[in-house]
Amino acid sequence: MKSVNTTFAPQAIGPYVQANQYGNLIYTSGQIPLNKDGVLAGEDIKTQTHQVMKNVEAILIAAGTDMNHLIKTTCFLSDMNNFAAFNEIYASYFDRNLPARSCVEVARLPRDVLVEVEVIAVLPYK
Repeated sequence: MKSVNTTFAPQAIGPYVQANQYGNLIYTSGQIPLNKDGVLAGEDIKTQTHQVMKNVEAILIAAGTDMNHLIKTTCFLSDMNNFAAFNEIYASYFDRNLPARSCVEVARLPRDVLVEVEVIAVLPYK
C-alpha cells in the first residue's frame, strides 16, 4: 500500500491520508469543501460541491488517474433538500464513464459543512 498526497488539496485534518493506493486502486478519504489552504469554500451547496470535486480531482491526478477512472463514489449530504443542486454540480465533473454512487443524508459532517465525498478509482492501463 502506498499513500497519495498533494498540496493541491487540503491536508488531512486528522490521523489519515488523502488517499491510499492498493494495487491499481485508489481509495480517497472523504473530501470536504476546504481549499488547499484549509479554508472553507463558501456556505452554499453548489460552491461547496465544486470545491469537494476539485479536491477529489487533485488527489486523483496526484495518484496518476482522473475523474474518468472512478469506479464508485460515496456522497454525504447534511440535508437531502440539497440533492438536486449537489447533483447538478457533481454531474458536471463527468464527461463519460459515470461511477456507481451512493448518496445519503447524515446528521452532521466535519466542520459543519454541507457535503463530503469519498471515491474509489482505478489507475489507467498503460
